[in-house]
Amino acid sequence: MSSDFAAWRATVQADMEGFLLSFLPPATQQPQRLHEAMQYAVLDGGKRVRPLLSFAAGELFDAPRDAVARAAAAVEMIHAYSLVHDDMPCMDDDDLRRGKPTVHKQYDEATALLVGDALQAQAFEVLAGASLDAECKLAMLATLARAAGSLGMCGGQAIDLASVGLVLSLAELEQMHRLKTGALLEASVMLGAMAGKTLSASEVAALRAYAAAIGLAFQVVDDILDATADSATLGKTAGKDAADNKPTYVSILGHEESLALAEKLRQDAHSALKPFGDGAQRLKSLADLIVHRKT
Repeated sequence: MSSDFAAWRATVQADMEGFLLSFLPPATQQPQRLHEAMQYAVLDGGKRVRPLLSFAAGELFDAPRDAVARAAAAVEMIHAYSLVHDDMPCMDDDDLRRGKPTVHKQYDEATALLVGDALQAQAFEVLAGASLDAECKLAMLATLARAAGSLGMCGGQAIDLASVGLVLSLAELEQMHRLKTGALLEASVMLGAMAGKTLSASEVAALRAYAAAIGLAFQVVDDILDATADSATLGKTAGKDAADNKPTYVSILGHEESLALAEKLRQDAHSALKPFGDGAQRLKSLADLIVHRKT
């Protein structure tokens, strides 16, 4: 990682805290407990990979910073809501997230359910407030909705829950994660780019190929880390997939082949960005970050 990329990444991550805080209802406003829990779920944690992708894609197409900030915040709110719900006893039943108690443990299950519901609604309100023309904004809202719904993230989670204890083929596992993880990562890239211009068919294809590669790479590395890292490093419960008898890339391919697949996907992501030349360097660096990360 270059020092320039590291500085840019740190700036975006720091700025996102301010953006997210400004786009969330204040904790002093009624209902105070709900608003406090929403902030607890979103602020002070996470790698902010999705906002980083939005900002990198936005820079590639000279998108207005305020519009990209809103797109990035909207995606991060959808992501945060999904984590709150995923951690609940009716799904993955986890006690630790981002190094602190999960929302249902810190508050209660009913509050956690409402936090997820409210964050999903807040995401669309934030994105709808972007200073862009109506046609562009409508397309961005539709992109986010599809990525979050039954044909995207929620659908992938449904497949994941139905797959516990089953033996999946590699193709079935890939399809599950293209929806569960990949759809929202793709939306992060596309929303940042869409805020800058009306994309050509070739630009859309290249960005989607890049996003498909990093989306799978992200999950492959997640599976590797779940099997090899400890809870303190991850900030969440390590070994949970194996304990819950969930199919993973490591359980199907093994450790070494999973590492090789992650590297191949990193190279695929770089190749997909060739049409954009040097302007896509930040997106390339993010692909490297996703594959080489330790948490």
